[in-house]
Amino acid sequence: MLYLIPTPLADDTAPQVLPPQVVEVVGQLTYFLVENLRTARRFVKAVAPGRVIEELRFVLIDKDSTAAAVRAALEPLLRDGISAGVLSEAGCPGIADPGAALAAEAHRLGLRVRPLVGPSSLLLALMGSGLDGQRFAFHGYLPIERPARAAAIRALERDAQQRQQSQLFIETPYRNAALFTDLLAQLQPGTHLCVAANLTAPDELLRTLPIAEWRRQPAPELHKVPTVFILL
Repeated sequence: MLYLIPTPLADDTAPQVLPPQVVEVVGQLTYFLVENLRTARRFVKAVAPGRVIEELRFVLIDKDSTAAAVRAALEPLLRDGISAGVLSEAGCPGIADPGAALAAEAHRLGLRVRPLVGPSSLLLALMGSGLDGQRFAFHGYLPIERPARAAAIRALERDAQQRQQSQLFIETPYRNAALFTDLLAQLQPGTHLCVAANLTAPDELLRTLPIAEWRRQPAPELHKVPTVFILL
């Protein structure tokens, strides 16, 4: 079995956001395929404090991992008949996350894949945005260079208008402020923008306003804060 195990979006929130099944599975597995070794070990110790970390095996599978590395990481499941847990750095594996490659290869190999319930920043943002949850698309990261990013923003706005479809995207946290500035500069006054930052944390921000209203207000503090943006 390949378990896809959600992790908290914010520090010290595991008891509030993770169901008992996740804690039970983490307490039983001895093999983990992880996006970040340090945060994965810290998560396992926090959720299952009785585990001896040195007795567990952690294998790094990140965005730079090759197809051969992904296959090799799953080999113990075929050879030894064990189960493994996939851990994202935050949130749900496979959603804006390299864990999707592991799930795809597991299906190809005939392994069982079991996603567990837990927090997803994209779904939480969409749920709370008040924007269209029937038709939506996630685009990952927008271009870094400003001319290309501006063009991408205008293209997303056109898609939102033509399809009546919520457009979701994210940014590396230290570039959030620059992206927010470009959104205000490029989008039409009547377009709605949701900013969902630090979700599930005590200081979370989840607000949807027309661009004209965002322009009249002080910019939210988004520097180095995990944020989901949605426009419609």
